[in-house]
Amino acid sequence: MQVSIVRLSLFLINKNLIQINPIQFMKKLALVLLAGFSFAAAHAQFAFGIKGGANFSNVNGSDVSGTSSLVGFNAGVYLKLPVTKHLSIQPEVVYSGQGFKATNNGVTGSQHENYINIPVLLKYHVAGVFIETGPQAGILASAKVSQQGVSVDDKGSFNSADFSWVFGAGVKIPMTPISLDARYNLGLSNIINNGGNSTDNNTAHNGSFQIGIMINLFSAPIR
Repeated sequence: MQVSIVRLSLFLINKNLIQINPIQFMKKLALVLLAGFSFAAAHAQFAFGIKGGANFSNVNGSDVSGTSSLVGFNAGVYLKLPVTKHLSIQPEVVYSGQGFKATNNGVTGSQHENYINIPVLLKYHVAGVFIETGPQAGILASAKVSQQGVSVDDKGSFNSADFSWVFGAGVKIPMTPISLDARYNLGLSNIINNGGNSTDNNTAHNGSFQIGIMINLFSAPIR
């Protein structure tokens, strides 16, 4: 029996590629990271740890309607590099399960997109509280659309790179190596692969709210 799969990524979102140069974006990320290492060399100590949490992801844009949040998870590692007493730069490498749900003709399906995200965050912390912001590059690892128990790989329908800006805040739990934070990743680039066809101005972007925990595994002075 042939099963019909609704390709959510195709009928919900009109294909259009926002003009962001991935090479230039990655060069800027590399410069920020190198600057962080340079500043950190003269201050205090770095910290290395692991992190994980929950994602509440969706898509938004001029040609998106009828979608709802998809729950996923994120997990990765981070390196905290001090700049001043209250400022630090924190690069991370994080697996992130994202996507969205949509209902068509009474049938609900889900679009799953799995990314390797590389945020580089500037953090301001005082009295155990911190705020954080910075750019994030994402590499699409896999994608599939699922409906009524059947899944189809649709990675080719999406761009291989995703770019976003991170806004967040959190708190360090006193006398422990644990911190809690909440973030919103605001998508800047169109996620849909339009095959080079840019005849319209419709766009679709990832958006993901995250809550998580960070555990500092060790700290060491920078010599």
